[in-house]
Amino acid sequence: MLNSASDRDNGTRFSHWINRIRERFTPTPAPATIPLDADYAEKLASELATFKDQLNIHDLPPIFHYWSAKYLAPKLQSMGFEHPDDFFVKQLASCWERKPDRTQHFVSIGAGNCDTELRVATTLRSLGRDDFCFQCLEINPTMLARAREDARSLGLQNHFEFLMIDFNTWVPDKLYDGIIANQSLHHVVRLEHLFDAVRIGIGETGRFIVADMIGRNGHQLWPEAREIVDRFWPELPSAYRFNHQLQRHEERFLDWDSSSQGFEGVRAQDILALLVAKFSFELFLPFANAISPFVGRGFGHNFNVEAEWDRNFIDRVHAEDESAMLKGTVKPTQMFAVLSATSTTTQQFLPVLTPQFCVRPAEPRE
Repeated sequence: MLNSASDRDNGTRFSHWINRIRERFTPTPAPATIPLDADYAEKLASELATFKDQLNIHDLPPIFHYWSAKYLAPKLQSMGFEHPDDFFVKQLASCWERKPDRTQHFVSIGAGNCDTELRVATTLRSLGRDDFCFQCLEINPTMLARAREDARSLGLQNHFEFLMIDFNTWVPDKLYDGIIANQSLHHVVRLEHLFDAVRIGIGETGRFIVADMIGRNGHQLWPEAREIVDRFWPELPSAYRFNHQLQRHEERFLDWDSSSQGFEGVRAQDILALLVAKFSFELFLPFANAISPFVGRGFGHNFNVEAEWDRNFIDRVHAEDESAMLKGTVKPTQMFAVLSATSTTTQQFLPVLTPQFCVRPAEPRE
């Protein structure tokens, strides 16, 4: 909830931080090749239409949950959290340790229906963390309307502000204790501008808390990952080669650029490299590459989680994928990360898989 004295103090600290940033840091302009022009407007219209009626935008097939419970969950637990919601809850709760006895200011970038944000807020209140304000930035008015109604039904309306804003042009107007991006960065065109804004917004003590996709643009496969998928693909029964997202049979796996119409994965391959350049990592948990087509929304629904052959197939693909990532042959395409604008001595990384190691070298531009 808002507290006027705390807000005045926050404003003073924000002005001080802005002056320091201006002294030592010049925001990076977005490349001229990705302007917000007519093409952007067309893609935005497509994106708004796509998500207008999506009530559950993170729904995944049962085989994904088999794979994640067996292989991803232990990695999460090694970092101190049980599942994605627990990751966000614990990271935001830790903000009170850095700045106790005052209102905590959070913002979510590209919040959609705000399902995660509302669950996290509910859990924070159950933990006795009641003094917070959550801004949710979203460009889709239909999704914001759903979020506003859900917040009211949960009795959380006094903790939330719902702002219809394009994150490509967002500029913070205060210091935030925590900024979260939950599966939204891979929709951003002007990543440079957004990351510069986040750096300013979190100041010297805030945290940027991220769960996102960092693979090839359009969620396509890099050639080295495609080689693994092509090696396993002939083993699939014909019925398992039906793509539920595109409603087509793929005798041979057909890569598809999901950013061709909207912003899905539009600059995914640039995310990690830019974060490495602009932030200090406090926690980094990367995972998954070649396994993704088999457990994702496209083909994952073809697998029967109760069938031994299906589980064994996923186990074998995962083993190959994991081995290739540890060798650096392929790079992870998803991550959880906690970042700060200033250097930190606290770092939680898996062996070998540091942020720098996981950046895939860019291919030469034609």
